[in-house]
Amino acid sequence: MKVKNICCIGAGYVGGPTMAVIAYKCPDIKVTVVDVNEARIKAWNDEDISNIPIYEPGLEDLVAEARGRNLFFSTDVEKAIDEAEMIFISVNTPTKTYGLGKGKAADLKYIELCARQIASVAKTDKIVVEKSTLPVRTAEAIKSILDNTGNGVKFEILSNPEFLAEGTAVQDLLNPDRVLIGGGTDEDGFAAINALVEVYANWVDREKILTTNVWSSELSKLTANAFLAQRVSSINAMSELCEKTGADVSEVARAIGMDSRIGSKFLKASVGFGGSCFQKDILNLVYIAKSYGLHEVADYWEQVVIMNDHQKRRFAVNIVKTLYNTVSGKKITFLGWAFKKDTNDTRESAAIYVADDLLNEQANIAVYDPKVSDQKILSDLNYLETRSEAENREGIEVNQDPYEVCKDAHAIAVLTEWDEFKGYDWQKIYDNMKKPAFVFDGRNILDGEELRRIGFVYKGIGR
Repeated sequence: MKVKNICCIGAGYVGGPTMAVIAYKCPDIKVTVVDVNEARIKAWNDEDISNIPIYEPGLEDLVAEARGRNLFFSTDVEKAIDEAEMIFISVNTPTKTYGLGKGKAADLKYIELCARQIASVAKTDKIVVEKSTLPVRTAEAIKSILDNTGNGVKFEILSNPEFLAEGTAVQDLLNPDRVLIGGGTDEDGFAAINALVEVYANWVDREKILTTNVWSSELSKLTANAFLAQRVSSINAMSELCEKTGADVSEVARAIGMDSRIGSKFLKASVGFGGSCFQKDILNLVYIAKSYGLHEVADYWEQVVIMNDHQKRRFAVNIVKTLYNTVSGKKITFLGWAFKKDTNDTRESAAIYVADDLLNEQANIAVYDPKVSDQKILSDLNYLETRSEAENREGIEVNQDPYEVCKDAHAIAVLTEWDEFKGYDWQKIYDNMKKPAFVFDGRNILDGEELRRIGFVYKGIGR
């Protein structure tokens, strides 16, 4: 099958950038991204390209090049499904907040709704591609729904997990380490796999395109995220020991990172990992392991999340203890709210939980982030349901001027590693703060010696 029309259901952090790159690299393929969220689609179609809903370096240029040529954004889901030979499912799969598996299992209701909509609309054979991160054997459930519609349409299900790092998603898509495609092992399955291989082969070396059975592909995504998160929690566990013993976690990380068996990546101590994938996928892995009775396996991976939660909590506790065991009525400025630099994504950001803990201590939180809106910051806190929206609104302020947001603060907490923070006039910031002036560097990006020379009490992670 030669694919001429692609539909992607879901215009979020995965679907939007992935389809923009496919459209950019494959001008002969019509790519339509659909979403029921009218405001999001309107933003993707905004004449001012800077208003697209997702911030990723390089994404605006790709969208500007392809949009209107062979890249389209629409709320007409059924029309796009009907026209496409290949349909990507890229909708949210959050952790369940109710019922069986609450707090660990992936909530697949949006996936099932997609499958049922595809089944009801499709009049011709379709290749359905799982792009969302899903539990092992989800493809089986999708195929069962699609094959039992009684309309005679044939469906092939592929797993094509994303391995994107937010902040570098465009480069990750343009120059991937690998593209993983899992599918059926019969003739029709191989044909479907090959159809997707041909799409990626427009710009990816075929040696980097791996094909597996669908179950291996689904599990590989969960495993990759679990291994990466494990490294972060491992170095963060050592950071606490470094603080007690006088070691420097950065020096320890450099020493072990030079071992070729270990490598240097994901060994940067911090306030903790965030994002939409790591915690969700590990908890999903834990749930799957427990469902098969593999309790020791589940306990092993759950400890990665436990350590991450501990790291966020102890960062907040350290602020309280250092500020003479009380932050009540004190202004604590957060530099950064996004879970990492070069993205406006705040899902599971450490800043949310540190702020929540400090608000419980009656601190006044002031926030500056170059890409996150005040509405988003407030909604992140409201989502936790720790207190009322009115109380959150009273306890937190957002300012678009980094110098103004630091004025009269008792302490500054760096929660995101935005590069711009390193270039600030820290003498000016110090002069306008309450004394003694504290800096809690949750990302170890600032020059601690220089800040101490200015007069700050500087506290890094693992030092």
